Amino acid sequence: MTGPQGGAPDVPDAPAHGTAAADVPDAPDARPDGHARHRLDEVIHAPVRFSIVAALAGVDDAEFATIRDAVEVSDSTLSKQVAVLEKAGYVKVRKGYVGKRPRTWLALSREGRRAYGSHLDALRSIAGG
Repeated sequence: MTGPQGGAPDVPDAPAHGTAAADVPDAPDARPDGHARHRLDEVIHAPVRFSIVAALAGVDDAEFATIRDAVEVSDSTLSKQVAVLEKAGYVKVRKGYVGKRPRTWLALSREGRRAYGSHLDALRSIAGG
């Protein structure tokens, strides 16, 4: 079977980020007793991104520099990882000024809070707690 232009066959799109295998009806891991690792969110699971999300989970928002210092990474590393989280819809970035100095604030979105909670639940299941 080929695609609309006679090229490669049509293949269904992969599930969106954060979509657990249980959301795919015919997936082998769709059974309720599947291993909790299948519920881990790959976007959040990376250590620096996990640290950023965890730091933001306890506040409404925080300045970029505050999160940078809390997570102990460079500006460049934080910026790159925040971009990944923002693209996934997990973090909102707001820019503005304090006096004449530019500032960037980060906040966990509603979707980010949900994903973080689900990720923690999966980690707890894996750890047996």
